[in-house]
Amino acid sequence: MGQVTGRIPVTKVEPVVEGGAYSPKATEGERIPIRATVFREGHDSVSASVILTDPDGTEQRIDMHPCEPVGFDRWEAWIRPDRMGAWKFRVEGWDDPWHTWEHHAEIKLPAGLDVELVLGEGRLLYAEAAAAAKQAGDEQAARRLEQLEPLCDPKSSVDNRLEQLLHKDVGRLMERFGPRRLVTPTPDYPLFVDRRRALFSAWYEFFPRSQGAHYDQASKSWVSGGFDSSHERLEAAAEMGFDVVYLPPIHPIGTQFRKGPNNTLTPGPGDPGSPWAIGNTEGGHDALHPDLGDWDAFDRFVEKANSLGLEVALDFALQAAPDHPWVTEHPKWFTERIDGTIAYAENPPKKYQDIYPINFDRDRAGIYHESLRVLKLWMSHGVRIFRVDNPHTKPVEFWAWLLGEVRRTDPDVLFLAEAFTKPEMMHLLGKVGYQQSYTYFTWRNEKWELEEYLRELTTEMDSFYRPNFWVNTPDINPKFLQTSGPAGFTIRAVLAATMSPSWGMYSGYELFEGEPLRVGGEEYLDSEKYQYRPRDWSGGERGNLNQLIRLLNRVRQEQPALQQLRQITFHHVPNSQIIAYSKTDGDSTVIVVCSLDPHNTQESEVYLDLTALGRTQASVLEVHDAITGQHFRWGPRNYVRLTPANPAHVLVVREG
Repeated sequence: MGQVTGRIPVTKVEPVVEGGAYSPKATEGERIPIRATVFREGHDSVSASVILTDPDGTEQRIDMHPCEPVGFDRWEAWIRPDRMGAWKFRVEGWDDPWHTWEHHAEIKLPAGLDVELVLGEGRLLYAEAAAAAKQAGDEQAARRLEQLEPLCDPKSSVDNRLEQLLHKDVGRLMERFGPRRLVTPTPDYPLFVDRRRALFSAWYEFFPRSQGAHYDQASKSWVSGGFDSSHERLEAAAEMGFDVVYLPPIHPIGTQFRKGPNNTLTPGPGDPGSPWAIGNTEGGHDALHPDLGDWDAFDRFVEKANSLGLEVALDFALQAAPDHPWVTEHPKWFTERIDGTIAYAENPPKKYQDIYPINFDRDRAGIYHESLRVLKLWMSHGVRIFRVDNPHTKPVEFWAWLLGEVRRTDPDVLFLAEAFTKPEMMHLLGKVGYQQSYTYFTWRNEKWELEEYLRELTTEMDSFYRPNFWVNTPDINPKFLQTSGPAGFTIRAVLAATMSPSWGMYSGYELFEGEPLRVGGEEYLDSEKYQYRPRDWSGGERGNLNQLIRLLNRVRQEQPALQQLRQITFHHVPNSQIIAYSKTDGDSTVIVVCSLDPHNTQESEVYLDLTALGRTQASVLEVHDAITGQHFRWGPRNYVRLTPANPAHVLVVREG
């Protein structure tokens, strides 16, 4: 039988995804926890280190420390990879003679037991560490360690011998230069580091065709907007603090079985159809809808976005309208039914007669390489982020290949999975390379649901799944928003923007749009998917949510605590209609207290776990509300009164 473990057992290493088959997720500058169980026989001490290897092959050692609660052999270290690329890490467990000696010295020297023997062993350890320091070129550390050797003479009369030998600065030097014996490494595990936008982003979605669209009385038909008429919307998105603008498909739209207003099968001659019904005789996925503008207009749009600090994300929907060029040029790419017709898309009871799904098993090489070609075309026009439509309806092995090919040549390109489906599929899409994913947040409204879901995302899925919390989409008009009024929109925006480092909204949210097509459904009335929807962006008498969104995105930019996923703590609030949580990264701490009731005033005490914030339970915190501008002093027990007009506090901890 082969060897099961090394001399020092090292087990349960995290983050390791499927035994190392997939790379855990990390981004530049993100704090990543590495954990392992390290132990040995008997009572001698062990220690552990992470050996981190950067993309150039340079190794760095980061020593691990026991996890709380101490005594269960669990060790951890937090690392911050500083650049994009393929990294590796391993954990090394090792016999630690210094800590073993330290334990013996603390017990035996005060009791006068084996004094000469213990001190002699200490002299050898300090001498070995001093030699290691010299070899490393740290002469100052070597001199400090050499000063300790005379203290190991039992004939010395130094009264505070033990205090000097075990001083904390000595401990730090011994941890750095002390002997490491019986070193037992794990295999090297992969860790891919994406650019920062993969973790931290704020998305805004709008339809270019609706920007500047108007009804022409002379021709009795609608005139589409386009890229050039959308520059003003780019400016509005940047003003609200978004950094990614996402466009639904901008390709020619099929004419056969085109959908009319509210998904009807009877379109009028001027109805534009669904952008997801891609392709007609004018072109397919590699073409622009002529009403939106030509390639020069698109390039101007991307350039304008970039000048405002925005990136353009484009929808990548692998499906075809019945008159897409692929249907005639590559009929094998589609599923033919026994009556000779091509199967259209269905999600019963929904039917999409205007869309043909692709059958990835009939010409794999052709479909694979055409998909890569299309992506590279848009990448050449400045698109470095893609929102992928329904990736869970395509083979996962296809995504593993496609995303791997893109990462190999263009590792800065990011993919967001629009996969509202079963957990295992969503998880696997993250494992094979998707940098972000839509989530179940849209349907999590109760306090217990939110707390349970965030704990799952931040502790069980954090190594392979990056959530993007969308408050709405063109497909999802959440039931919570349909009857909640402006307070509900405020609540959900606060939760999305502060719970997740990435969040998104579909335009119209800031105008409190929520009227459903039918009671109990999640389709918007007069959905923009099927018709033009020009808007009064002022919101009229009702106003808009722009100021709140601007404040939320500003505090996100200013506070590293809101730019990370893992470090979240929920605090006790007796009222089930109020949720309280904090996020921390280094010196940045933000406390959020939010009502979950858009209709009524809610009051409660909030009990802060100050130890989780790195303070004592007697601490008093000076906090600033990023929404209202108010200042408070908060301790372990606090009172809040949240109204529909002001349903949340976003408190930045200043001191305390």
